[in-house]
Amino acid sequence: MTNHSLTEDQALARASEQVTATLAGKRAKGVVQGFFDEPTNTATFVVHDPRTRATVVIDSVLDFDPAAGAISYEAADKVIAYIRENDLSVEWILETHVHADHLSAAPYLQQQLGGRLGIGRGILQVQNEFGKLFNAGTDFARTGEEFDRLFDDGDSFMIGDVEATVLHVPGHTSADLAYVIGDAAFVGDTLFMPDYGTARADFPGGDARQLFRSIRRLLALPDDTRLLLCHDYKAPGRDSFVYETTVAAQRAGNVHVRDGTAEDDFVSMRTARDRTLKAPRLIMPSIQVNMRGGRLPEPEENGTRYLKIPLSPTSRS
Repeated sequence: MTNHSLTEDQALARASEQVTATLAGKRAKGVVQGFFDEPTNTATFVVHDPRTRATVVIDSVLDFDPAAGAISYEAADKVIAYIRENDLSVEWILETHVHADHLSAAPYLQQQLGGRLGIGRGILQVQNEFGKLFNAGTDFARTGEEFDRLFDDGDSFMIGDVEATVLHVPGHTSADLAYVIGDAAFVGDTLFMPDYGTARADFPGGDARQLFRSIRRLLALPDDTRLLLCHDYKAPGRDSFVYETTVAAQRAGNVHVRDGTAEDDFVSMRTARDRTLKAPRLIMPSIQVNMRGGRLPEPEENGTRYLKIPLSPTSRS
């Protein structure tokens, strides 16, 4: 079901009502299983309806060794094994955004398990921005055709009996989505654990002020909404990886954006902090692959696939 006519506030109201009804036992609740990939600090989630076994996979990981130029499937195969062992039926393979820190395994999962690939309609802007950066040429269509569904804010769909609502939460990138599934919101890179803070906003299409507003929108969901995060980096003093929290915990304790944080203060903090951050280790291969829906670039005339590294202009003194 699609709801393109919903306003932003209507979409949020629908998601909030969905969470409240699920917490009250009036609607079906999904079973959530997380898989954490320590090399990329990424959490992949499998959510299924316990009655119908209908399933969605969110933010999958493809193993990549940049020094060897080699890909492998260890992380994805763990997800596949879990799905097969539990007799689950994959209907959707979703991305919260075009990741810059890991390669997506979505096409591999689709080949093994079926399902439709989905991402936010903002992928069109990302493809345009990065298609130019990597000189992708006319063969790269920039139409989002690599995906089966481009979601808009307020769209809804079902995973068996479990209701899902889509919220557009740009700021980290222009294409970020949160998938509110039952009583759980899968928020991608917008938020980290309360002791670690928030995502950077300095990538092309990112915007710190927009990120603040997207986060406050998410934190307007009911307090008991479960928030499932795409990454964890173990804040100082914490020894374990954690990637689930709640709206209430974020509002009370997020070190960057707790209740009472002024928008201008957040923008100043985020902008200054982002200036100190290095580019993610896998940003160049990740974006080239992920803007294509997880597909590798087409082979060149010698039959080999190549990933590009654009060089910044330099000047001589």
